[in-house]
Amino acid sequence: MKVVSVIGDGGAPEGSPLYETARKVGQLVAEKGYVLVTGGLFGVMEGASRGTKEKGGLTIGILPHYEGLSNPYVDIKIPSGMGHARNVIVVSSASKIVVAIGGNYGTLSELAFALKLNKQVVGFKTWKIEGIENYDDAKEFLSRIDNLL
Repeated sequence: MKVVSVIGDGGAPEGSPLYETARKVGQLVAEKGYVLVTGGLFGVMEGASRGTKEKGGLTIGILPHYEGLSNPYVDIKIPSGMGHARNVIVVSSASKIVVAIGGNYGTLSELAFALKLNKQVVGFKTWKIEGIENYDDAKEFLSRIDNLL
């Protein structure tokens, strides 16, 4: 099973550039036959999950709590009860590519884990860290994701 992990800003509202870019990434994930893994909550995680579902793909959410609360586009909910510690599971689930879109300190921790695990990290308007291929232009970013999948 080929898996892409998408991480990023959990507060990005529907319709925002981060949310809509995540949605397009999710669509690419499904079109290329990958399974999507996210933290299962809102913002970028929801946008990516929504895009994947729009194209008939499978979504998995590694949830921080024990309840099944997630965005409405998660097919398989894994209630970890681990809080932010679940971040390592989210990124380690990726076959090889972790996609980062925006983000705050939770995303920063996921980026560190992804780099430590030798995953390829491609980002859109995310943390500027050595080892991350980062884009500020959505079209260039989406073209790169399309080519990598």
